[in-house]
Amino acid sequence: SPICAPARAALLTGRYNHRVGALSVESNRGLDRIALDERTIADYFKRGGYATGMIGKWHNGLHDMRYHPNQRGFDEFCGFLNGGMDYWDWIIETNGRPQRPDGSYLTDLLTDEAVSFVRRHRAEPFFLYVAYNAPHGPLQAPPEDLAVYAEMEKFTEAVSLTYAMIQRMDTGIGRVLDELDRTGLAENTLILFTSDNGPVLLGQGEQSQMRYNGPFRGMKYDVLEGGIRVPALLRWSAGLDAGSEFHEMVHATDWLPTLAAACGIDEFPGLALDGVNQLPGLQGQQGQTPTQRFWQFNRYDPVPHCNAAMRDGDWKLYWAPIPEAMQKLSSDNPPYQENFRQPHTLMPVSNPPVARSLSAPAQPVLYNIAQDPYESTDLAQEEPARLSAMRLALENWFDEVEQERHNRIEETR
Repeated sequence: SPICAPARAALLTGRYNHRVGALSVESNRGLDRIALDERTIADYFKRGGYATGMIGKWHNGLHDMRYHPNQRGFDEFCGFLNGGMDYWDWIIETNGRPQRPDGSYLTDLLTDEAVSFVRRHRAEPFFLYVAYNAPHGPLQAPPEDLAVYAEMEKFTEAVSLTYAMIQRMDTGIGRVLDELDRTGLAENTLILFTSDNGPVLLGQGEQSQMRYNGPFRGMKYDVLEGGIRVPALLRWSAGLDAGSEFHEMVHATDWLPTLAAACGIDEFPGLALDGVNQLPGLQGQQGQTPTQRFWQFNRYDPVPHCNAAMRDGDWKLYWAPIPEAMQKLSSDNPPYQENFRQPHTLMPVSNPPVARSLSAPAQPVLYNIAQDPYESTDLAQEEPARLSAMRLALENWFDEVEQERHNRIEETR
């Protein structure tokens, strides 16, 4: 998904976010939640004998302790459950215990917790999920980091802040890697760095976040490449060749079975995974990368033929967003802001249907991503048979995952 909570749900479960119930980001409606009968990557690693920890932004279940990270396989949790948090005037929790601001910049605090986790668990296998919220808004950075980019006089204020926030996060990651060196764990610890979605490129004047995003069109919220193609860096000296590159398509759902395979965990006694083990390909062997993958996102109940895409090898079918389906109700913003001031509020949530009149969907378009990564040339007219087959596959996928989601809703009533 090109937005945070659904993308994180796919990574954590190895299953398409529609299946697991994490459709969007509105926690007050429960739309960020991973259904309780799902199993997370932490569940599997804990079952495999690993100490499990989560640090940072959760955003996969709020307002009900059954969805708390400590109930989803994580032995330890330090962070916040909301979709965002102030970087100076923060409130977080450690295993349910609130922690108030102490003058620390939040990114630094999360790094401190990650270093502490590594140090405390150095004598046992561990799985640690560090979800920095940088550079998610609000855009706030330490003055010394901001000065580096502001003094260049080539970026807007918003872009300077964004780069400064990333620099602080990068420094923190370096500290975690240094701790692995100090504890003698660097050789046989697999590290994955990736993102949940592409960048925000909105705003005007000094508040514009428009910046370089490679040869890609679109951004966060879009299923264009700019919204769904993200960096992925791995380091595992004992298992991966340094400097190697992997150019096959890796989907967020693949990381669970891939990381598990590297650690000898090969049983998943839960619901069937959508992801596949990419480890053989990463190690230079014959892999099993699926040719077909799917994406779709809009606000509230999913809408077919809206901001949807599928890949089949180098080919990509794309349906543009329906504008009215992408709009967030203003009434859903205050609950998000309220959770900047408290770790969580226990309360019932509901997701009543949103009354909206939707425009007709656009016609689907077809791109060859290998030849046209910017998605600038529609080849639908030249490839009618391919377009028809891919359209049918995407519609069938949408119907399947939606049916599974609705069946679960009916079963829990």
